[in-house]
Amino acid sequence: MPQERNETVLLLPLNSTDHVLGPASATVTVIEYGDFECPYCRTAYPAVKILLKHFQDRVRFAFRHFPVVEMHPHAERAAESAETAGAQGRFWPMHDLLFENQQRLGDEYLRQYALQARLDLQDYDRDMNSRIHLPSIREQMNSGMERGARGTPTFFVNGVMEDVSFGMEPLYKAIEANLQPANMS
Repeated sequence: MPQERNETVLLLPLNSTDHVLGPASATVTVIEYGDFECPYCRTAYPAVKILLKHFQDRVRFAFRHFPVVEMHPHAERAAESAETAGAQGRFWPMHDLLFENQQRLGDEYLRQYALQARLDLQDYDRDMNSRIHLPSIREQMNSGMERGARGTPTFFVNGVMEDVSFGMEPLYKAIEANLQPANMS
């Protein structure tokens, strides 16, 4: 008898607060719950870029925050920095800067990245000091935990959690499988 696959469905669809790459018409939606200070997320970061380039307009990708502050003390502030950039329409440049500079995520560095990402620093400082984006970051983390995320990165492909603990190949295969037309009997 074939073994049943353990599927965890993402019940919360993408919404206007999600940061998304790719068209709404894409066949496959990939959601990553990630942590900017997590070395495994840093390893997944270039692989996701390759997947998006390979699948192009057939996939849309969303990044949701899951800062594991117990292990990564700068992750939450880095997420706030990304959201502050997002409020200025610059989430993805900041996302990339944070992963590319993962060893330097203290506040003094975050402000330098804000400058590199061409943010309005007055607005950046105001948002970071007020911690205005922290509730939405924690809401994203809670939504991930409600759906079975326990660590980072956690990926969902069309609502199904994919285990990437041994590499990104299962994510690639899940996307491929979701792009195949339903088998005709």
